[in-house]
Amino acid sequence: MRLAILTSRIRVEEKLLVEALRQRSIEFDIIDDGELLFDLARPAARWQSYDAVLCRSVSQSRGLAVLQVLEHWGVPVFNSAATTATCNDKLITTLALLRAGVPVPRTMLAFDAPHALEGIEELGYPAVLKPVTGSWGRLLARVNDRDAAEAILEHQETLGSYQHHIHYIQEHIEKPQRDIRAFVIGGRTACAIYRTSEHWVTNTARGAVTSNCPVTPELDSLCVRAAQAVGGGILAVDVFEDPEQGLLVNEINATMEFRNSIAPTGVDIPQCMIDYVLSQVREEVAI
Repeated sequence: MRLAILTSRIRVEEKLLVEALRQRSIEFDIIDDGELLFDLARPAARWQSYDAVLCRSVSQSRGLAVLQVLEHWGVPVFNSAATTATCNDKLITTLALLRAGVPVPRTMLAFDAPHALEGIEELGYPAVLKPVTGSWGRLLARVNDRDAAEAILEHQETLGSYQHHIHYIQEHIEKPQRDIRAFVIGGRTACAIYRTSEHWVTNTARGAVTSNCPVTPELDSLCVRAAQAVGGGILAVDVFEDPEQGLLVNEINATMEFRNSIAPTGVDIPQCMIDYVLSQVREEVAI
């Protein structure tokens, strides 16, 4: 068995995965996605030597491009390009969840400031504006009144990227100063954490504190359904607890960070990830 880990830089997560592979005497290579050169019509022999490639790229666009090429060449990749593409885009993720009947916060979409303002006011203040791509809680904005909404929308309209002209508007959920991040690996929820913060953005990159969240049958069922809706694999499902609507799936991450989740849950997440990859590879071989 020989695996490759595709990465942009070696973070704590990648070091933990390397240690998990070494403990099991599995051969592996670390591949820097910034140093790759592909001749698309001529599959490089090096890639055929791997039983699977685990994508850990920080760059969403770069990682997805590599996955698409490798899948085209018949190389097993985790997660799949389709799953990764879905999770990289909040709009596509939301549509996939709605199609599967998974509860999500009410969401509006507009393409210019006047209609975006109309959508915000239909949802009611406060509302949340998000970019359709991105992670770590960046560029989220909670708008509390019309003046704030007009100012933020004007700012977005002046930015050059077409993505800033796609206004993804979500109802604000009155969370109990926390959200839930659940790790779905294959067909089960391996563990989950609470991310608690006094700030309304409950993200560890923004200083949230983690603690164990019991995986109830309700939470497991919801998160597995959500993961299946986007294609399944190794995923982090972010869940809100709404006092009236119950559990709502907010987002899904296809290249999740997990360094702060091992200690509070007591679950060896990197070993679970390796277990899943190996099981899928062996299943492919058996077929």
